Amino acid sequence: MSVRQAHDDTTGAKKIVGLKNCLGFRKLPFVAENLEKIRELLMLEASAVERAAGRLKAADADNAVRLLVGCAGKVVVLGVGKSGVIAQKIAQTMTSTGTVAIYLHPSDALHGSLGVVTSGDVIIALSNSGETDEIIAILPALKARKVPIISIVGNLASTLARESDVALDASVDREACPLNLAPTTSTTVALSLGDALAMTVMEAKGLTAEDFAANHPAGRLGKRLTLRVRDLMHPSPNVAPTDGWLSVVKAISDGSLGAVNVVDGLELIGIITDGDLRRTIERTDPSALSSLNAERMMTRSPTTTEEDALAFDALRTMEDRPSQISVLPVVDAEGKCTGMLRLHDIVRSGI
Repeated sequence: MSVRQAHDDTTGAKKIVGLKNCLGFRKLPFVAENLEKIRELLMLEASAVERAAGRLKAADADNAVRLLVGCAGKVVVLGVGKSGVIAQKIAQTMTSTGTVAIYLHPSDALHGSLGVVTSGDVIIALSNSGETDEIIAILPALKARKVPIISIVGNLASTLARESDVALDASVDREACPLNLAPTTSTTVALSLGDALAMTVMEAKGLTAEDFAANHPAGRLGKRLTLRVRDLMHPSPNVAPTDGWLSVVKAISDGSLGAVNVVDGLELIGIITDGDLRRTIERTDPSALSSLNAERMMTRSPTTTEEDALAFDALRTMEDRPSQISVLPVVDAEGKCTGMLRLHDIVRSGI
C-alpha cells in the first residue's frame, strides 16, 4: 500500500467516525444487543398474536365468518390513525380474495360519506380503546341502517364492543414501543385477526386460483397465475427421424433455440439439443457420419408441456428435477407437437 493510499484510508475512516458521532451513533448499543432487542420484540408481538388466537371464542368466530360470507352488499372497514392503516390493509386483502370491501374514514363518514353504507353491508370497526370518538359518533347512524357490526377491539368492556354484533378481542399486555405508547403490538394483533377472517371467508367461498388471478392481472403474481405457455413458446423447425445430421445442424441454427423437435408427421417422438448433437458427433467414427440421422441422436419420449399450461408450471417442470433442462417441446391438447419453450423466455417474462 502506498503512502497516499494509507492517507486516503485514514482520512475516510475519520470521516465515517465523525459522521457517526455527529448523528449520535456513539450512543447506540453493540450489534449483538440490537439483534437481541429485535428478536425480543418480534417474540413479544408473536406471543400477543398467539394469545389472541387462544382467547378467540368459537361462537364469535363463527358469527363473524357467517356475517361476512352472507354479506349481500360490501364490507365497510372503519378505523382512525394507525387502526385506519390496518383497516385499509384488511379491506384491500378482502377485495383481492373474493369479498368486495372498502375502507371508510369515520371522519369522512360524519360529513357525508356515510352514504356509501347501504342495506346489506357489513361493518368491521377497528379501535384499540373501543372509544374512538369518530367511530362512536357514527354508531347511531349505522344502527339506523341496520347493518351488522364486527369490531376488533382492545377492550371488550368498551362502547364499541358493547354496540357490536360480534366483538373480537385484540387486547395486548403491552406495546412493543419502549414507552408503551406507539401502536405496535396492538396493530399487529388487529391485522392478524383481519387477515385470518379474510382467509377463512376466502376458503368458505371456495375461491380458486383462477378467481384470484382475475383480480391480479399485473405484476409477478399476476403473471404466475395468468401467463400461458402459448404466450411465450416459439414455433419449432422440426426434423424427421430420418433427417441427416447436417439437416439437424441447420434446423437448430435456423431456429436459434438450442434444440429441435423430432416428429413423425405431427407426433413428437424425440428432441435433439445442441449438446446431444455435439456429443453424438464426438463419439461417431468420421466414416459413419454420412449415415448419422436424427433418430440416433435424439432423446426419446422427452418431457413436454402443453400450450394451455401456466408458464410458471412449465418453469417448475424444468427446474424441479435431478438435472435441470432449458427447453421443453410444446404439444397441444391432442398431443401434436406445436413448438418449443425456452427457460430463458420464462425467466425474461418476469415470473
